[in-house]
Amino acid sequence: MQHLITTKDFTNKEILDVFEDAKLFQDLASNNLLQGKLIVTLFFENSTRTRSSFEIAAKRLGAEVVNLEVNTSSTKKGETVEDTVANLNAMKPDAIIIRHSDCGLPASLTKTVSCPILNAGDGKNAHPTQALLDLFTIMEHFDFNVKNKKIAIVGDIANSRVASSNLELLPRFGLKPILVSPKEFKVKSQFKTTTNLKKSIKNIDIIMSLRVQHERHDIKLLPEELEKRKQKYAKNYCITKQLLKDKDVLLLHPGPVNRNIDISDEMLDDSRCKVLKQVQNGVAIRMAVLKKLILQ
Repeated sequence: MQHLITTKDFTNKEILDVFEDAKLFQDLASNNLLQGKLIVTLFFENSTRTRSSFEIAAKRLGAEVVNLEVNTSSTKKGETVEDTVANLNAMKPDAIIIRHSDCGLPASLTKTVSCPILNAGDGKNAHPTQALLDLFTIMEHFDFNVKNKKIAIVGDIANSRVASSNLELLPRFGLKPILVSPKEFKVKSQFKTTTNLKKSIKNIDIIMSLRVQHERHDIKLLPEELEKRKQKYAKNYCITKQLLKDKDVLLLHPGPVNRNIDISDEMLDDSRCKVLKQVQNGVAIRMAVLKKLILQ
């Protein structure tokens, strides 16, 4: 039995096979590949895109989805997540999808289940299906010729599970990351790091803008102070038309986008921005991953 906890769980060949299936699923048409299968979703953190994407993917494949409402579950009575998952596993689901704020928690659950676990995000550790859909979107754009393409990952790299997963996955396929962030979000890395966005984008092919993960910061700020920090960040790191001009570049963002903080309104409407394409591809990728893990 195979799980998807980090992108390392899939070989390069397995990923390319997933992409071949994703191509077939891109119209998001319904089928019966997983008819009679039952998938449980457990989201201990807020989510719009990932949760709805997984649920739509499962239903497009003909599976039934049971979403455990965490706020009304027995975890509110003191039951551990491990016991919750063990009890759910006893009901014989065909897969469990989980998001949690604790790094490493989904990995720890694989010992207690008899079905695949899919990590929908654990703290700032990993978000494997997001990285897969990002890579798929990049590969599609460049006709699967991505070797030596340079990607600037911009923003709160220190607290981003999207950055963490992409930094593991993208170099495996020949992409060259450059990490761009304010000093407070810098990390020690084997990849080039810089605080200067304007200089760093001169020779890049792709920009991946990230949201500042205020909820993962230890500092609690008053609303007015938080707004000041957002505006200060935007002044140096917002992706704008003035910054990019007519540069041929692919612009990505995992969402949710803080408009005019991460990316300007104008650039979100620009043809170079593929944020909504990422969302569409996310359903196709998750359909392909569910098919792989459940029908293995």
